Amino acid sequence: MPKIYISNVIPAPTGQVWGVIRDFNGLANWTPFVAESRIELGAPADQVGCIRNFTLKDGGRIRERLLALSDYEFSMTYSILESPMGVENYMATLQLTPITEGDRSFAEWSAEFDCAPGREKELVNFIGQNVFATGLRALAQRFSA
Repeated sequence: MPKIYISNVIPAPTGQVWGVIRDFNGLANWTPFVAESRIELGAPADQVGCIRNFTLKDGGRIRERLLALSDYEFSMTYSILESPMGVENYMATLQLTPITEGDRSFAEWSAEFDCAPGREKELVNFIGQNVFATGLRALAQRFSA
């Protein structure tokens, strides 16, 4: 089972950063690769079990289910239900940890999944760099301004 782990330091207090990423429907507000997003069936975006359905700027569509959301641990876990990437049993966690020196945040985004044999390296690199690293860099830039 391939695993991905990407981290970054966000130059803002954890409460402020969490206020942005906590919105399960808010990817289009802080990532450069999401064009639009909606929560299916009008469910609240912080309701465990809700499904976000979003379109990527390249036209791809992804559906993900929120599995856990913790305001105490500043973390969310979700799974992919449908994706053009060819992954199965995909589970990811995005978590923040306060850095008390300088009132910054340590952001960690990790995932594991199954895929067709021989695609592991390609998908780990694509998701790790084009999704997780790109998203966390965009988040850091948002708070650097």
